[in-house]
Amino acid sequence: MTTSTESSLRYLLDRAEIADVQLRYATGTDSRDWDLFRSCFTDEVEVDFSEGFGQPVVRLSADDWVKATAPRMESFQATQHMITNVVITFEDDDHATVVAYVRARHHLPNPTGSPDQTVYGHYTNKFVRTASGWRISTLKLTATWMTGNFGIFQSALTP
Repeated sequence: MTTSTESSLRYLLDRAEIADVQLRYATGTDSRDWDLFRSCFTDEVEVDFSEGFGQPVVRLSADDWVKATAPRMESFQATQHMITNVVITFEDDDHATVVAYVRARHHLPNPTGSPDQTVYGHYTNKFVRTASGWRISTLKLTATWMTGNFGIFQSALTP
């Protein structure tokens, strides 16, 4: 293969792997497969859910991020995270930024209100090439708008 062909092939393979990681993130969340979910991240991850949720930006181990995420998502009867319009921009051979639309639906039967809540927005995630492949090092959710019962997030963790 020529250098140009090898470079093009590497580019396409990197794009496919990065897109797969982004989709594994959603699949791991919705299937409650926390090993799959964990496989998406570098050992340390920055998480920014400040826009729309008011949570501070945090930097923590990926294992701690999984431990924090699992109980919340498992407390819903069902979730569905749909990720589309994936745009990948490479900063260099080992760093990329992915902007992708998300529609995240959360379902929890609730006698005091709507059982559903939906977040519409986009992720702006930073990816790093590691020895294990491409991984998310920064996870940023920008919630553009929400519909339904936002209170089910609190209800989900109340026994």
